[in-house]
Amino acid sequence: MMLTLNTTSSLSARLLRCVLLAFLSLVAPALSWAQVSDAQRDYVLGAGDVIRVSVYQNADLTLETRVAESGTISFPLLGQIRLGGLSIPKAEKVIADGLRNGNFVRQPQVSILVTQIRGNQASVLGMVNRPGRYPIELTGMRLSELLATAGGIAAGGSDLVTLSGVRDSRAFRVVIDLPNLFSASTKANDPVIVNGDTVYVDRMPMVYIYGEVQRPGAMRLERDMTVIQALATGGGLTQRGTEKGLRVHRRNAEGKVEILQPGMNDAMKDGDVIYVRESLF
Repeated sequence: MMLTLNTTSSLSARLLRCVLLAFLSLVAPALSWAQVSDAQRDYVLGAGDVIRVSVYQNADLTLETRVAESGTISFPLLGQIRLGGLSIPKAEKVIADGLRNGNFVRQPQVSILVTQIRGNQASVLGMVNRPGRYPIELTGMRLSELLATAGGIAAGGSDLVTLSGVRDSRAFRVVIDLPNLFSASTKANDPVIVNGDTVYVDRMPMVYIYGEVQRPGAMRLERDMTVIQALATGGGLTQRGTEKGLRVHRRNAEGKVEILQPGMNDAMKDGDVIYVRESLF
């Protein structure tokens, strides 16, 4: 009798677990979609966006249209209305107020779904894994989030990122140091991306070394790299190499190449060429 009860309890527990898993598989996507929808409602409509407007229990007022360059759409019964620059809840209210005030619908319940985002976009160029134009789906998108959308910095990309655009009707340009951005405790150094912004990632800075070193060639210029660190990165001197008479070829502000005799702890600069001579003794 005890065996039968235990078996029945085990079967009941497994049945309950299966029902619970089935319930979660149905509910979890709905919860996730609800969270995404709430976040997307902060999106500000812009020219080129394709939207679907629905009015509850008024199927004849359903409309899928594109926001014009002027920021307007043509809606049944209301004519031209301006939605550009409005968040989705505010745009829904504009249409609902128009239908209510015009005595077309007594208690309109309006919903707007953005089916194609074309009005708010930013460009990511240069040394990233997926360069291109990306929609700004949520207001307040930050530089780090846009770079992540573009696949992150590609191999050979610089730590310095240039962000340019328009702020307060004025040209805007700032260079962001990514290591400092991610080490900061606040988001103050992680700028917000707005429509029309362009992010450019340059190639990483390089230095070159040749002569009597183990591994001559090009190498990445690390932050605050000194001459002796560059030599170490090149594998050090060969048995015939000497530190005496070490030369660095560097291009000055006028574009002319100068030949310098640096100290071992002097800082390297982008484009420097180190020449290691052969020892005469």
